[in-house]
Amino acid sequence: MTTPSVRSVLVIGGGTAGNGLTVLLRRAGIAVDLIEATPDWNVSGSGITLQGNALRALREIGVWPQVRAAGSAFDSVGLTAPDGTVLHVARDVRTGGEDLPATVGMQRPRLQEILIDAVRASGAHVRLGTTATALHGDADGVNAEFSDGSSGRYDLVVGADGISSATRAMIGITERPEPTGMAIWRTPAPRPAGVERTDLSYGGPAYIAGYCPTGPDTVYAYLVEPKRDRATIDPAAYAEEMRRLAAGYGGHWEQIAASITDPAQVNYTWFDRHLVEGPWHRGRVVLVGDAAHACPPTLAQGAAMSLEDVLVLAELLAGAEEFSEQLLLDYHARRLPRVRMVVENSCRLGRWLMDGVRDADVPGLMARTTAVLKELP
Repeated sequence: MTTPSVRSVLVIGGGTAGNGLTVLLRRAGIAVDLIEATPDWNVSGSGITLQGNALRALREIGVWPQVRAAGSAFDSVGLTAPDGTVLHVARDVRTGGEDLPATVGMQRPRLQEILIDAVRASGAHVRLGTTATALHGDADGVNAEFSDGSSGRYDLVVGADGISSATRAMIGITERPEPTGMAIWRTPAPRPAGVERTDLSYGGPAYIAGYCPTGPDTVYAYLVEPKRDRATIDPAAYAEEMRRLAAGYGGHWEQIAASITDPAQVNYTWFDRHLVEGPWHRGRVVLVGDAAHACPPTLAQGAAMSLEDVLVLAELLAGAEEFSEQLLLDYHARRLPRVRMVVENSCRLGRWLMDGVRDADVPGLMARTTAVLKELP
């Protein structure tokens, strides 16, 4: 067994990518300090749709049994008219392999809790409510300074701190997320009887109206519209605003809309496009997940791309007898083409909707994308 040349890693950010990477590095015998800015370890959100390639990564991390038990698995997607009439049901591609479902929907807080449990069991050193305030790198490592006044030295620092990554800015990578023109209303809701899969409606008052089962009794419901100035929307009116949009849809949406009463449960977010084309590292500091790339959820691949990042980076670190910059260049070279395809195709789907392109080759784009995603990252 190779003894990793990287013996200590600081992971900045305790979301899906940071937690997954921490577990994988600990399994390889690498010491990990994980810091997370939020005191509650970011256990929040409504729902998440995990495609097969994300499930494949979660299986490698070791949490697939818990994800399977907590979520709702399905192998098809329905297209409906705004009134709820089912127009077509398509069998979905099992991008993680035939031994995994095509999709699992689950409550995002539950996924976070599962990953947190795995991090704690791994023996990593975790500090919540803590950020990195400075990173000073040299040829052999990185000295990190923290918001609690402490400091540490590491062989490698990984920025897994999301789309607004402070790590990315700290190391001088200048690319920033850009809005695509779309925004999404999201909320958890009780699961109506008869909901067994994701159903999507393209049309009506929103670009997309969709829901995804996230457990025996819950769904994740969302409405996609043109982006608005968030400053003009009072957060206290979020439930009322989402109900207003949802009123344009029938079928299961009638029960879902009636349940949208708590504005604190409703999230309103713009869609962003983000891709760092050049190397994702500077010296011994490297980015993973949304810190390096993000896209609209039109392909439901955001979490999957982040999880694949950490699989590849952990594999390279665990197998390296000597650390060199080439390892981080190899990581970037393996990830960039696949991530670029997902970002571009996710944005293309959104652009077709915004432009009202009626002859868009959506089936062809989906087929080309899933064919690549079935391959190992």
